[in-house]
Amino acid sequence: MLELHLPWLELCIVTPLVGALLVWRKRDPEVAWKRALTFTGITLLFAFCAWEDFGTLHTFDAHDHWDAVSQWLGDDAIVIDELSAPLLPLAALLFFLITLATPRTKIRRFPFVSTLVSLSMLMAMLTCRQPWGVIGLLAAQTLPPFLELRARSRSTRAFTLHMLLFLGLLSAGWAMIDAEGPKSEHSYLAIGMLMAAVLIRSGVAPLHCWMTDLFENATFGTALLFVTPMAGAYAAVRLVLPIAPDWALHGIALFSLFTAVYAAGMSLIQREARRFFCYLFLSNSSLVLVGLEVATPVSLTGGLCVWLSVGMSLAGLGLTMRAVEARTGRISLADYQGLYEHMPSLAAFFLLTGLASIGFPGTVGFVGVELLVDGAIGISPYVGMLVVFAAALNGIAILHAYFRLFTGTQHTTLISLEARWPEKVVVLLLTALILGGGLHPQPGVTSRYHAATEIISRREESSNPSRNDHALISESTEHLTSPSHFLGK
Repeated sequence: MLELHLPWLELCIVTPLVGALLVWRKRDPEVAWKRALTFTGITLLFAFCAWEDFGTLHTFDAHDHWDAVSQWLGDDAIVIDELSAPLLPLAALLFFLITLATPRTKIRRFPFVSTLVSLSMLMAMLTCRQPWGVIGLLAAQTLPPFLELRARSRSTRAFTLHMLLFLGLLSAGWAMIDAEGPKSEHSYLAIGMLMAAVLIRSGVAPLHCWMTDLFENATFGTALLFVTPMAGAYAAVRLVLPIAPDWALHGIALFSLFTAVYAAGMSLIQREARRFFCYLFLSNSSLVLVGLEVATPVSLTGGLCVWLSVGMSLAGLGLTMRAVEARTGRISLADYQGLYEHMPSLAAFFLLTGLASIGFPGTVGFVGVELLVDGAIGISPYVGMLVVFAAALNGIAILHAYFRLFTGTQHTTLISLEARWPEKVVVLLLTALILGGGLHPQPGVTSRYHAATEIISRREESSNPSRNDHALISESTEHLTSPSHFLGK
């Protein structure tokens, strides 16, 4: 395995921890905010450098330079590959933008230390391919939201029960897989526990109430940072997809498809903005799982593309709602708010990010949704119809929320509600990424296609170790349409 030219991955993990130590017990909230912003920005720079460095190697995976950790924990402890390479800068970008856009009125209450620790754990998880390492980091990531709920004197029952169930099933299932050893077929019980764990962490109905509870009781920023990286999808790709039989993958896809339609319908009838966003995110993230678990090159490519586009666009939508909430308090969708005149840039950004999440033409999500639909239709026309139906319901829900928030009446206020400069920076940066990725999608889709074919190749190799992986992947893809068919060569 090739090495990166510099230890970018270790720097991505260590930098936020150093920042957390410098912010810890800092009494001046302004200084704490500036230090947190500095270290999240440096982490973003290192993550982007790791992605660029990896791209120069022209390989599927690579070790970190001077990787001392692998000597103790194994070769897959800190690794970058085609799957995780763009996820690293995306995750770091989300943490940086949420820190940057934190209003001055809330910096006293925002948990900068736990945010930096969460960033470090997320970077470590995205660079880890060891199953037990991924499980341990998934467990550690549940601590910051739990501690925040306790510090705010809010109920932790729903969140704690679901996370304990998720971690218990995941650990027990993988322990059984380890005990059974490497073989082509594992026990139904072990596979079933892994399936259930992934579905719980992803918020698949009916085990989704922990997510709505988190958005209602935690700060909006913490809830966004916990759900938007889609750790459940990462666990599915690293732990379930390589070993699960087809029936298990199709079962996850079926539950996810039901959740996508159900959550889209629920988002239409919500009267509170946070719950609307939660159900909208659930619907879109469930569509990502549909693409991942159909497990054909086209559908997997679509799922990986939608993973990136949904993480980017819905994070932008959540940041917009967070900015509006900082000015007006908790937002109700029961009545018209008429806020467009006071915050036109935020209104336009709300509409852009919402439409990008459903694959509106010209945005970053367009090609990914097209590939996802095409791959779903290849399995069954009914599956493809339900994916389109869920996306249509999400589009209606987004327009409904837009009209409720920004039109319908004249809002009177004595103070300015215009976007501040940090919010304008967030709007401009994400707008450039959303439109740039939509107008020039070829590099991103090509990268996701390479990752998809390699993932499927390794999956088939693990289930049929006697067969040559290169021959197998050519057999599985020769009858399928390449993404270049949609984009042109």
